[in-house]
Amino acid sequence: MCSDGNDPAGLYFGNRNGEVYASADDGDSWRLLASHLPDVLCVRAAAIG
Repeated sequence: MCSDGNDPAGLYFGNRNGEVYASADDGDSWRLLASHLPDVLCVRAAAIG
């Protein structure tokens, strides 16, 4: 799991089922970003702007 450092924080996590999820509101709600990937062992995020 990682955060992008924004306010509110964007949170991201991946799992061994090959899915990546994201939240743009400090974790209040989540959405599936990607699926059918190999095992996701590491997720990184950065604020670009």
